[in-house]
Amino acid sequence: MSAPRLLLPRPPATFGTARLSARPPREDDGPAVFAAYANDPEVTRYLVWPAYERVEPLTAFLRDCIAAWEKGEGHLAWLLCLKGTDAPIGTLGVTVSPRGRALFGYALGRKYWGHGFAAEALTHVVDWALAQPAIFRAWAFCDVENTASMRVMEKAGMTREGILRRWQVCPTLGPELRDCCVYAKVR
Repeated sequence: MSAPRLLLPRPPATFGTARLSARPPREDDGPAVFAAYANDPEVTRYLVWPAYERVEPLTAFLRDCIAAWEKGEGHLAWLLCLKGTDAPIGTLGVTVSPRGRALFGYALGRKYWGHGFAAEALTHVVDWALAQPAIFRAWAFCDVENTASMRVMEKAGMTREGILRRWQVCPTLGPELRDCCVYAKVR
């Protein structure tokens, strides 16, 4: 007999903050996401994926994101848009674990850096996560050289817990595993 499947809290499909709206991706978002941030090696410098060189593989990835929302499990990614628009400027995603953890990741088009958008969106979803009875830990990590991402996590109320040694490859920087700083907010 298999163990009963644990029902994980499902994030809202859409949300809004003071300056942003967030929604699940659509298949036709490929060209806009490509232009806004996914083709920029500076945006993807510290990410686990390199900048896309063509729209088609990005569109295939967006189809996977759509399927995750339809199933309600796995990595659930929102596209971030300026309030009152439907044009993506970045992305924010969450993976909710059955062990009471919510892992977040984000990327924002370079044009929108330095305006507090990433921290605004991350704060919203961290607060949502920790309001769920089944989630006790909201966490994220970034490359040890990504000081801008560290500031985003701190502004979202997360505390630096330490360094994850040889944790992640950043393909834009090379094939070696790199150290990452881990941040969390717990209740």
